[in-house]
Amino acid sequence: MKEIVVLSGKGGTGKTSITASLAMLAGSDAIIADCDVDAANMHLLMGPDFANSQKFYSGELAEINYDICTSCGICAEKCRFDAIHLTNNTYTINPLSCEGCGYCEKVCPTHAITMKERFSGYVYFSKIKGNGSMVHARLDIGAENSGKLVAKVKNEAKSLAELQNKTFVIVDGSPGIGCPVVSSLSGANYVVLVTEPTVSGLHDLERVYSVIKRFRIKSGCIINKFDINPKKTEEITEFLKKENITHLANIPFDQAFTQAMTQGKTIVESDSDLHQLLLTIWNQIKLETN
Repeated sequence: MKEIVVLSGKGGTGKTSITASLAMLAGSDAIIADCDVDAANMHLLMGPDFANSQKFYSGELAEINYDICTSCGICAEKCRFDAIHLTNNTYTINPLSCEGCGYCEKVCPTHAITMKERFSGYVYFSKIKGNGSMVHARLDIGAENSGKLVAKVKNEAKSLAELQNKTFVIVDGSPGIGCPVVSSLSGANYVVLVTEPTVSGLHDLERVYSVIKRFRIKSGCIINKFDINPKKTEEITEFLKKENITHLANIPFDQAFTQAMTQGKTIVESDSDLHQLLLTIWNQIKLETN
């Protein structure tokens, strides 16, 4: 089983649209993992059924037992994050401000505060279009530890792929270079980089590849909308040669991408000429992972 992670140094390059297209081409031969948990949107293109779900817990949240709370105010005084406030003569904890440090629990003279496991979102197991399966997630509002949720999604997808004897796990990673990206890269066999020919596109491609190099993972790159700025496309091509990154393809700007998305479809479900180009890219990726 091979794990392919699709990344971009910045948002808006077409990463998720391309990943969804690869997922459709892979069909039942792959398990799909949407690890862009901070802004998950791959489900909009893949039509998941949300058949099964698991609650995800990460970190801790302070909780007050009002039966023994004396409203002395020590907890509010000591809280560095201003998470505890007096409202109608009762101290309450704002879950969005609480960092789960546990200091209020330690200073409470009546032991009225305890730390509880924090609910942070859901992990879903779905059947999707093209006879495939997808593991995806929803991070709760204000929740943190998205890196741990990424690891959870990835591990569940890999376990499912091994159980069902699938050839690939295709991962839609987060943009940027933060903790969720590092978590996405762990255990990967191949990275597909999606970039665009802009100043920020090249800059962020260089940044994300500096992270990938530390993992020593073989990589290929797709330049999306390559024809909107030929000069930057040339600069990106030179960077790929310099770093020995496989130049998988140049995808031209085409409004068919947007039209397909507005219909909740991938570009490979349309009659666009890009269907054959994406199929060629997928076949090249399969060769690269052998």
